Amino acid sequence: MFNVEMYKESRLENYELVKKQLQALLHGEKNQVANLSNASALLNQFLDRINWVGFYLMDTNEELVLGPFQGLPACIRIPLGKGVCGTAARNKETVRVDDVNQFPGHIACDAKSQSEIVIPLLKEGQLIGVLDIDSPEKNRFDELDQEKLEEFVTILLEYI
Repeated sequence: MFNVEMYKESRLENYELVKKQLQALLHGEKNQVANLSNASALLNQFLDRINWVGFYLMDTNEELVLGPFQGLPACIRIPLGKGVCGTAARNKETVRVDDVNQFPGHIACDAKSQSEIVIPLLKEGQLIGVLDIDSPEKNRFDELDQEKLEEFVTILLEYI
């Protein structure tokens, strides 16, 4: 029988492990591209049931541009306020979408994506980009994912 508490505990342990791995991987390195590349690769290896993970970075005051990622080719530019990434960037807050088909203005780079979580990258109050993760399953991301991915981003920001 499936034990929800054991599953949650296991996920907590795994998130703690991936945060430690991130710190070890990025220790001593300040190059933004290298660190974002390794962070996306680490999450791609760690997270199950996802089909895209990567970063969009501020290019102008009006749009995000594709950064390091793992997955199929993606949209290159996203205006602030458009889609899940643009909304998270404009509002400077995490956006978790259980069904992207119900999100007004969703940008479908991969038709297989069904749910999404986007976490803004804020350094000293300034938006530098977003972490975007897509899943081919609806309702893939929950409160635990959001909390632990926000902690992951906090660690990452120390190295970029």
